[in-house]
Amino acid sequence: MSSILTNNSAMVALQTLQSVNKNLAKTQDVISTGKQVSTAKDNAAIFAISRVMESDVAGFRGISESLALGESTVAVARQASETVTDLLTQMKSKIVAAQEENVDRSKIQTDIVELRKQIGSVVGAAQFNGLNLVDGSSTDPVNVLASLDRDSSGNVTASSIEVARQNLSVTTPVTAQAFGTTDLADAAAASALIDSANSTTIADDAATIDGGTSNASLANNTSEVITIGQVAAGDSFQIDLGNVPVNVAGGGVATGQRTFQFVASATDGTADVAANLANQINAFFEAATDPALKLSATVSDNQITITNGDAATTNGALDIGLRAQTGGTPGSSAASGGLGALQTIDVTTDAGATGALAAIEGLIDQSIDAAAAFGSAQSRIETQSDFVSKLTDSLRSGIGSLVDADLEEASARLQALQVQQQLATQSLSIANQAPQSILALFR
Repeated sequence: MSSILTNNSAMVALQTLQSVNKNLAKTQDVISTGKQVSTAKDNAAIFAISRVMESDVAGFRGISESLALGESTVAVARQASETVTDLLTQMKSKIVAAQEENVDRSKIQTDIVELRKQIGSVVGAAQFNGLNLVDGSSTDPVNVLASLDRDSSGNVTASSIEVARQNLSVTTPVTAQAFGTTDLADAAAASALIDSANSTTIADDAATIDGGTSNASLANNTSEVITIGQVAAGDSFQIDLGNVPVNVAGGGVATGQRTFQFVASATDGTADVAANLANQINAFFEAATDPALKLSATVSDNQITITNGDAATTNGALDIGLRAQTGGTPGSSAASGGLGALQTIDVTTDAGATGALAAIEGLIDQSIDAAAAFGSAQSRIETQSDFVSKLTDSLRSGIGSLVDADLEEASARLQALQVQQQLATQSLSIANQAPQSILALFR
């Protein structure tokens, strides 16, 4: 049955054309945006996932900037620490030179002071964007934002890399060691503090250790054991070595005397006093005497053993003198004030030169430890920065696989839909002409 009121063929052709046009519009949108899912109506679940991942990518861009800033800050601190180590090594060479005979110690002290000032300049300038990790202005660690961690429930937590500050300041107030001036009651009271089998400990300033009757004569290939008997805050311990073959600047050897002193603090025990004095003596032997002489000082608990060579050497006898006082002032430790102990280094005296030699080793170790700590932190930050960069690329790739369009497929679909559109338009045109054939029935 034919009808001019209801053209079923035209309705079918129109619906087909509308469907083709809708698909064609969607395909054109995919091609123009490059995305298969560009809005929530395209695919709500995929759209939500991609948006969360895109927010993470944006967050990781900020983290990359934070890591770059942190890495630069730590790199400046590391470079400063390494420079300080080099300057301290130069200072050590000056202190070693001061151990020799026939040197101008006042000029060496001037060089040491200038090196200390240079260290201060390096530490003061070691800042990046106003943050200085080595000037001792704070003990709080610096946290560098390193990651955003999302759990299965969608909760996000930030994680950081903690960078510990290192104190390399030379201006931190420190206390210089001051040997005690209070005499003990007698030699027996002094020997209760420091004593050896062949020497009487001097209890006051009246007697002279070098060349006096209190000396122990240490012959070639023999040892002398010095015992630290008791310790209290302010107790002052002195060991004198006489007839020591000391290197002369420019070559040669001269017989000289050296004084080694230590003032105990409230936290020091007998073993601490023995270790400190032994370290001073060994540092002097290594720096100012011929290694072939095999002079050494070893420590075991509260006892120091000084050895004058062995059977293969032909050393002369050493004089050993001991002295004890009370009422001294302990010096600040290297760890208590950064590199502030540099302020108390004075090589113009025998005791100052030998004390400086032991002190500089601890300060060099401190700067080396600082450089190592910053180096480790910088390496970790670099590793994290590389990981974040790769993670960001992986997230972008994942988002692309979810929402990006396959343009080859879209191109083929566009061509097909354009043909379908033309055919559907032609079909609708034919269907619309069908009522015209009914006129022939009425002629």
